[in-house]
Amino acid sequence: MRIVSGTHRGRVIHPPRNLDVRPTTDFAKESIFNILNNYFELDGLKVLDLFCGTGNMSYEFASRGCGDITSVDNNYSCCEFVKKTIGEFKMNQIKVIKSDAFAFLRRETIPYHIIFCDPPYDLDKIETIPEIVFQNNLLKPQGWLIVEHGEQTDLSKMKHFNQHRKYGNVNFSVFIAD
Repeated sequence: MRIVSGTHRGRVIHPPRNLDVRPTTDFAKESIFNILNNYFELDGLKVLDLFCGTGNMSYEFASRGCGDITSVDNNYSCCEFVKKTIGEFKMNQIKVIKSDAFAFLRRETIPYHIIFCDPPYDLDKIETIPEIVFQNNLLKPQGWLIVEHGEQTDLSKMKHFNQHRKYGNVNFSVFIAD
């Protein structure tokens, strides 16, 4: 796992083997960022990384200039690893919060430009994530919610759905705020 582009391009991330996570592949990460670069000027954007795991996506957003990144995970070991890594990489724009992602979304009040969400593929409540995000107005106008999921999940009938992208076994459903 590595940072694909930006100020920390090529830096390798070495998470402990005992973390029970499935990081977004470098191929899928590079592909989704190619799309994001066509829609956003990433410098200074406010980003939320839900189910952050190793922090893989948070580091990529930081390396590409996003100014305010909140990384949320309910696993203590994941949060500690992300804190350690942001210290090593000097990515002070990343804030780590240990919390259940659903509880965080329900209490959050500040909107984001981009919300990236990578829950476990077998999570049975994935479809509630867009519902909560839009009910609580957690995206700025034209902001994006990107939900990574397995091929068995279909979010295309949900309100605000914009597009689906598939990269190998990785699927992204994109929702855009009005």
